[in-house]
Amino acid sequence: MTLTVACQMDPLDKINIAGDSTFALMLKAQARGHRLFYYPPEALNYSNGRVWAKAWPVEVRADPKDHFTLGDPVNLDLGEEADVVLMRQDPPFDLGYITATHILERISDRTVILNDPAQVRNAPEKMFVLDYARYMPPTLITRSYDEARAFLDTHGSIVVKPLHGNGGKAIFKIDSDGQNLSSLIEVFNNAYREPHMVQAFLPDIAKGDKRIVLVDGEVAGAINRLPGKGEIRSNLAVGGSAEKTELTGTEREICAAMGPELKKRGLIFVGIDVIGGKWLTEINVTSPTGIVAIDKFNGTDSSGMIWDA
Repeated sequence: MTLTVACQMDPLDKINIAGDSTFALMLKAQARGHRLFYYPPEALNYSNGRVWAKAWPVEVRADPKDHFTLGDPVNLDLGEEADVVLMRQDPPFDLGYITATHILERISDRTVILNDPAQVRNAPEKMFVLDYARYMPPTLITRSYDEARAFLDTHGSIVVKPLHGNGGKAIFKIDSDGQNLSSLIEVFNNAYREPHMVQAFLPDIAKGDKRIVLVDGEVAGAINRLPGKGEIRSNLAVGGSAEKTELTGTEREICAAMGPELKKRGLIFVGIDVIGGKWLTEINVTSPTGIVAIDKFNGTDSSGMIWDA
């Protein structure tokens, strides 16, 4: 069966195809004979129940110097002419992102949207994970310096990060002396209207941060991401490196606990982050990554699993 696939994503000419999960999904779709279109999220339109986007037919290839060709743009009716919409733009999870989920939700009874837009909206990475707090490190959500200072005094070193950040951006470690904590909270409060996430620092981060990918609630594979020299952040986007890994018993327990809920919510492609083999820190549903590295190390076909789902 040939599908028409609309890819709502960041600019195609800016991606690094060597590790980009969206590009891997596009390559797999094309190899299966599906027809691809590309459009940025700001191209979405709505009127009288109809949702459409100015979209370009696109052909992709695994050539870093020439990885795509666009056709002439068309007004693609996403409810009537598209079988699948890949909602794959990167956060920030701001009003623009939220509005895109509201628009796409209008056609979710006719078009498969990966991931389900209503559930993406209801499951921001650092809030949805609170449903599984029993697996999390000690965590505080606050805008208050006094609360953050009390948390620091209880737990020693802490990590402070934006509640709706992504890609390892703006993550800060504060040591037990509290130096710069007041300044950091001040900066965060000026930069963000929402609260911030504060967590006990986990020394095991030096051994890596495991990204586990689940497809339709089932484990597809995992990689261990190691922080670069002088870093606490292991995200590949900020210079971390990947290595082959296996799941621990606790990690399998975490996946089994959340798998049915992910499937129920229509969250087909999800990436979770676990430190020290037992500490769950995030559930990534907006634009999860990692499948290229996972398939490289494990000889798996995560893109194929996603299209099968």
